[in-house]
Amino acid sequence: MPRLNPGRALGSLVPESRDQRMYLLAALINVYGTGLIATAMTLYAIKVVHLTATSSGLALTIAGLVGMLAAMPIGRLADRRGPRDVFRLSLVVLGTAAASYVFLAHGFVSYLIVATVDGAALTASATASVALLRRVGGADATTFRSRAAAVLNLGMSLGVATCGVAIELNTVTAYRALFLGNALSCLAGVAVLSRLPRYEPLPGAHKESPLAAVRDRPFLAYAVLSGAMYMQYLVLILLLPVWVVFHTNAPRWTVSAFVIINTAMVVLFQVRVGKTVQTIRQGGAAYRKAGVIFLVSCSAMGLAGGIPAWGALLLLVGAAVLHTFGELWQSSGMYALDFGLAPPHAQGQYQGLVSTGNFTGQALSPFVLVGLVLSGGRLGLVLLGAWFALLGLAAPAVARWGERTRPATEADAEVETTAEAVAG
Repeated sequence: MPRLNPGRALGSLVPESRDQRMYLLAALINVYGTGLIATAMTLYAIKVVHLTATSSGLALTIAGLVGMLAAMPIGRLADRRGPRDVFRLSLVVLGTAAASYVFLAHGFVSYLIVATVDGAALTASATASVALLRRVGGADATTFRSRAAAVLNLGMSLGVATCGVAIELNTVTAYRALFLGNALSCLAGVAVLSRLPRYEPLPGAHKESPLAAVRDRPFLAYAVLSGAMYMQYLVLILLLPVWVVFHTNAPRWTVSAFVIINTAMVVLFQVRVGKTVQTIRQGGAAYRKAGVIFLVSCSAMGLAGGIPAWGALLLLVGAAVLHTFGELWQSSGMYALDFGLAPPHAQGQYQGLVSTGNFTGQALSPFVLVGLVLSGGRLGLVLLGAWFALLGLAAPAVARWGERTRPATEADAEVETTAEAVAG
């Protein structure tokens, strides 16, 4: 890579298009609100609603599974009604749910109902958001999504940092303020989205079958692969903290350092990597590269067990850097395949199917990463890396299958030539 200029890297996050700037501002406000409550859900249930950790976990699991079912129907609605208005409506429901935690959730049943509405609205907003991004991004949608990913990562980190203040205070008022802050962020996001065009449905959207994405076998195969690879996002924030604290001699504070490293690298490098991954074929190659990197990073994490603290620290920092580098390629490949394999008029429905696969991978991550992988110790981490590598090796074949079954356009060759020039 060319030498990094942090100022230029941060400046590249601000697009020239007014509509793209409005979209990023709305998304930044919304994800900041999500960060406010992301790590406080269980603590709120225990401290404010007076649930046990087990009952709150059960409620959130049920809510997540039910919410996952909303992805494809909401995606299709975004295709047929326009993504901006569906995104706005989902944010209104999301903000209402956030406020309902404060005013209505006073026991297990009410907490479960609010959490279920919240989960469905969160899934809906995520699906409609990507459908809107596709329209706002236009011909440059894949690169714009890389820019959005960097901005969202920064916003989430700021939200989580603010949440940390409330957790340190550990009072009922502080926790309630987080959820009211999330509700306000949703309303602010709705206001900013109002400044975007409505984006009418594209020709063919009303005629498309509601099962088109499921019947598209290459895309279905990609959705399964994407969901399985999606677990890599949980390695640094779910698996590694447990591994560091219970199986290595590394200082416990390094757990936070890994998250900071990940955030900084995504903000500084995601756009640059994303510019080199534009076409379906390049997306498959990016997955393959990411899989190999994950094999090395996960194996390095395993080697950190049982060695002196200084050695474990150096090895784990290196592993975190490597893993984030793999994430940059995997994310860029996902963006290229999401948009390249989905018909523009059915982007919401197709993105809904991918989201279902990704949310499934996320839901299974605690059981797989903590329950299975860590029980295997060093070997478990090596096998996890090998699993990611196998998924990466399969991705180019899935991409070629999808490419053969998509209608070819002149723009494809032009985009691939441009991306190859950037990579060079």
